[in-house]
Amino acid sequence: MGTVAKKPRLGWGLLTRRLCLCPTWRGWLVLLALGAMLGVGAVRGVYPFLAVNAPLPGGTLVVEGWGPDYVLARARAELERRHGDKLFVTGGPLEKGAPLSEYKTFAEMGVATLAAMGLSTNRLQAMPAPPVRHDRTYASAVALKTWWRGHGGLPAEVNIITVGPHARRTRLLFEKALSPEIRVGIMAVESQDYDPQRWWTTSPGVRTVIGEAIAYAYARIFFRAPAA
Repeated sequence: MGTVAKKPRLGWGLLTRRLCLCPTWRGWLVLLALGAMLGVGAVRGVYPFLAVNAPLPGGTLVVEGWGPDYVLARARAELERRHGDKLFVTGGPLEKGAPLSEYKTFAEMGVATLAAMGLSTNRLQAMPAPPVRHDRTYASAVALKTWWRGHGGLPAEVNIITVGPHARRTRLLFEKALSPEIRVGIMAVESQDYDPQRWWTTSPGVRTVIGEAIAYAYARIFFRAPAA
């Protein structure tokens, strides 16, 4: 009987040869085409994914006071549609110009802006959040929940009004702070700083949408609520 030839030892016996299949040039073309289609779908779908709009019927209204004036105007319209309801305005310390302003937080500035739009201050409640280095949306939700507990109890449902692609992250962080006692709905106001259908064609759109996508991924994967 013949002897079986030994395979040559590679890398001092740490490596071995294996046969594998590789795409032909036609296969690479198909893979590139599929990759391009997936990329286009992701680019077109990321804004609708982030700007989720899922309000709850009759929930207590909350608006993020750092939002642009058109977001506050949407909150004003929602409040006027609900006779007798109150609007809670959240927000932490101003990030710039606080020493020159009579308002020290976005919550207070938001209330002042809404009052200038014609809303009675009796229907507005500023909810300032403490200064934090990160997770400001979560800190605003915790401050809101703490205030409610000391002023008559928690509502059953809330609807948070915020700007476009921030909506999904806002809902996630408010749910982490308020659930399971309070159900959280979200109302996304379409951004007016760029075309949401073609956000990738402008610098503000790219910065905002990509930044929010990264921030949402961080909040979903890495965020952990601090121990009470």
